[in-house]
Parts: sequence; structure tokens; C-alpha cells
Amino acid sequence: MDLVVDIKKDYKDFKLEIKFQANQETMGILGASGSGKSMTLRSIAGIVIPDRGRIVLNGRTLFDSEKGINLSVQERRVGLLFQNYALFPNLTVRENIAFGIRKLPGVERLRRVEEKMGAMQINHLHDKYPYQLSGGEQQRTALARTLVTEPGCLLLDEPFSALDNHIRGQLEKELLDIFASYDGVTLFVTHNLEECYRVSKNILVMDKGKAISCGCRDEVFLTPPNVKTAMLTGCKNISAMGRVNKHTVKAVEWGCNLEVDEQNIDGYTHLGIREHHVTMVDDGDLPNTFPCRVSRVVETPFSVTIFLKIDGRGGGTDRDYDIQVETSKEAYALQRDQIYPWYVQIKPAHLFFMTE
Repeated sequence: MDLVVDIKKDYKDFKLEIKFQANQETMGILGASGSGKSMTLRSIAGIVIPDRGRIVLNGRTLFDSEKGINLSVQERRVGLLFQNYALFPNLTVRENIAFGIRKLPGVERLRRVEEKMGAMQINHLHDKYPYQLSGGEQQRTALARTLVTEPGCLLLDEPFSALDNHIRGQLEKELLDIFASYDGVTLFVTHNLEECYRVSKNILVMDKGKAISCGCRDEVFLTPPNVKTAMLTGCKNISAMGRVNKHTVKAVEWGCNLEVDEQNIDGYTHLGIREHHVTMVDDGDLPNTFPCRVSRVVETPFSVTIFLKIDGRGGGTDRDYDIQVETSKEAYALQRDQIYPWYVQIKPAHLFFMTE
């Protein structure tokens, strides 16, 4: 099972030029608002018609501008779950689910509908209308309606965006169970980084209508190839860099020199480190360790983010901090009464290098 997408679509103020390949392992799509994520899904589904290119699903051509192929939405066998669910308000749950297979024989249609209602645990809602359903129940109904057509490709556009955290967690688990038994291609668009990581085996990162990185989730998160990917995957500590010698680089924005593991970093322009990989230490003589003063502290229910200014540096950024550190509330409680200066360590093993 695979999906090949290589398309271009020109608008007055936006250009989509996307190329990627997905297989049976769920692919998450990350990107800022307006990066072309939803337009990509709609192009695959046949709602948006590209200007040029091709889309091939499981060896079957859905769109090819050169060959004049453009299958209808119904012919593509692609299931698109809309962000707002798009349920028909005048149809019951059962009727909404059955709508896409209304041309099937009655017995088969009923079998599929009952099967999907059972899988989504909404049998008891069969005669309810959308306005009588909670957000989670509407989402389950919309997902059942998408799956009942037995699509070769499942496209999910921010499926949990309208739900509270408790319901999101429940539906995410159900979705993972569905993915485990689904033998088609799945694309999952989300703004939630942790959700994307949990749900997706592979990740595609989009920016301004283009794919800027694509690979397995650990590769994309741990070693992003460029600055934009690092930012979109949540990295807060990024700096331009310059080579000092074979084992040392200068972090320009942080105003410090860093020892690095012996490796080929020629051609890279920036370095980064995730905030939970920056270490607070007591010994200022350790390698890559710098005295800092606290600029700000932001607490959440279970963690603390500390904004630090590296002491004694000159020039650099106009921000009030250089480095962010994320730690547990317990670790911060032990650290916060320590006499100035605090020391921060940036271990070479946790640095990654990128292009702009």
C-alpha cells in the first residue's frame, strides 16, 4: 500500500508544490497555518484539482495532468475526515454513516453501518441527529462515515481540534486501534506536536506550500535538517554558528564557544538543543558549562521552563534570555534556592546541526 503525490497548484498569493510518498505506516503532517496541509489533503481527495502533477494510490492513478486523468471524488476511494465533521444535520447517525454507501445492496449496507457503529461505540445513538450529539459523538460518527466506504486512503484533517483534552485522549486511543487494523494509507494533519509523535510513525513537515523535511518521527524530531523544521517541531534553543576549530564552534546568539563531538559539520549554519536536554549543574568547571542568571520562570502543572541569560557575554540578541531549560517541578524546587550563579551545561551528544 502506498501513496505517491507530486503536484503543483498556483494561486494568486500562494503556491503549493508538494512531493512525497507515504506507505501503510501513518504519516503525520505538521506545519503552520497556511502552509498547505489541508490543501494537500483536498487535492488527494479530489476536492481541489492541481494545475500539474500526479497522484497515485496503490498503483491506481487518481490524477495525472499529462495523461488527462482526473478521477471523481467518488471514484478515488479516499476518505477525508473534515475538521468540522460536516455531518448532514437532517440525517440521523445511521443515515449519516450510510450516506456514502447508499448505492450498495441493503443487506451489505446495513452490515457495514452496524459494524462501524459498533467499532465507534455509537450503536445507542443510531437514531439521534447531529445537534443532539456531543463533540466526541459527532467525531465518532464522522469517522465511522469515513471508514464505512472502506477507503484505500484515510485523510484526517485536525480530527481532535474541537475536543477537550479528556475526549481527545479517549479518541486518540481508539484511532490508534483503528490504524493498527487498517490496511490503507493514512495521513494525519495536526498542530499538536506530542499528538503527532504518538499517532504517527513518519512525519512530513510543510512550510509555504512545500515539504521541507520528511522521515521517521525520531529522525525528524531528534535531528531536524533545517531551522524551520526544528522550530515547527518545538525546539526553542537555536543559534547561528561558526567554526572555531576542529572541535569547537561558536554559538552566535548565545555568545559562547561549544566543544562538539568529532564529526563532519561542514555546510551546517545553525545548531540547536531541546530545552529538556539542557542540564542544570553545580560544577562550573565541566565542559560546555556556563554561569547564568535567571531571566524568567514559567510553571505548568507538571514542569518548569527557566529562561536563562548566559553571564558575561557581550552583544548578541535583544531578547531577555539566551537559553531555555525545561525541568520537573521537583528538580526546580531543589535548584531555585541555590546562590548565584547558576550553571548550565550543553552536552555535545545532545546538540544537532542544521542548515538555515
